[in-house]
Amino acid sequence: MHYLLLYDLSPDYLARRTEWRDEHLDLAWQAQERGELVLGGALADPVDGAVLLFQGDSPEVASRFAEADPYVLHGLVLRWRVRPWTTVVGAEAASPVHPAP
Repeated sequence: MHYLLLYDLSPDYLARRTEWRDEHLDLAWQAQERGELVLGGALADPVDGAVLLFQGDSPEVASRFAEADPYVLHGLVLRWRVRPWTTVVGAEAASPVHPAP
């Protein structure tokens, strides 16, 4: 199953992220190496949110990531939430659905 970790970023996120960026990226790459984090990054124009795509058996892996993320711990993320995402199309889809023949 796939899960989206959605971040609402603080207005001063770009100005403040440098201090915590290496720790955040280290956490993210470790999650990727464990096969938990598939993709992640900030939204652009405006940079007011971020989306991280996780895979696993439960939303806990994404929640644990957010709870340990220095961006969350130091107030760069104002709000976060995890949403299940039913992926049906693509090579990595968790529940592939093809059109009827």
